[in-house]
Amino acid sequence: MRLHAFRILSLLAVLLVSAPASAGLFSKRPDIPAGTKVERDIAYGAAKDQRLDVFMPAGAKGAPIIFMVHGGAWAVGDKEMSRVVENKVAHWVPKGAIFVSVNYRMVPDADPVMQADDVARALAFVQAHAASWGGDPARVVLMGHSAGAHLVMLLTADTSIASAQGAKPWLGTVSLDSGAMNVPEIMKAKHYRFYDRAFGDDPAYWEKASPYQRLTGHPKPVLIVCSTKREDSCPQGRAFAERARSLGGRAGVYPVALTHREVNEELGLVSSYTATVDDFLRSLGLP
Repeated sequence: MRLHAFRILSLLAVLLVSAPASAGLFSKRPDIPAGTKVERDIAYGAAKDQRLDVFMPAGAKGAPIIFMVHGGAWAVGDKEMSRVVENKVAHWVPKGAIFVSVNYRMVPDADPVMQADDVARALAFVQAHAASWGGDPARVVLMGHSAGAHLVMLLTADTSIASAQGAKPWLGTVSLDSGAMNVPEIMKAKHYRFYDRAFGDDPAYWEKASPYQRLTGHPKPVLIVCSTKREDSCPQGRAFAERARSLGGRAGVYPVALTHREVNEELGLVSSYTATVDDFLRSLGLP
């Protein structure tokens, strides 16, 4: 009963942050371009949520890979949600990229640091199997939205998280509207209750789960997309980017006048937003 109540509260928190009042709770399975080959629910671990879907262009050979991690307050969400997949697959698969959408264990079964380990394990699995899908394991770009953006930014900030799970270097990262770059700063200020359920009350854990505090060495190139319709996203993104640049990394911040949900849903549609992400991907050698 307590677990059921927790799920309901977490879902309400996600809706408050990411969805307009008229939005439906669930999305249909996304439409995909004709000719796209799809493999669904591939296991990268033993847990039921350690699964991923792969969308491949016809005749893929040495194709780059976009590795997408969904959001949902670390407690809900799914790799098959239309707003996670549909417009992105429609845009990048016809350009010759493979698109991978990843699930991971949810709070309370796994905390955000454990979830980052799941994402790293999925990345290692994708790299190990890329050739069988016609992909190039050396040409992977991480992408995530909301909580998923936090998780890929943890890997980007501290690549030892990925290497500990067997993952190899990737080209760069696209963060889609994460407001959780600096977890201690969030937890010490007024915040949504779902942050308490995800990060608890231990300041030492906040540091461990925080991309800003984990940022070391020479970070991967990153594009941080942030919604100007939220108070927290762009300031935290800019602070991370500034610190990354001070360490010799390449980090750009791209503010967009879109809601949190729209930042995810509208990527791939014809717009200056999609064009900016395309420019970043081309700078990494993607088509």
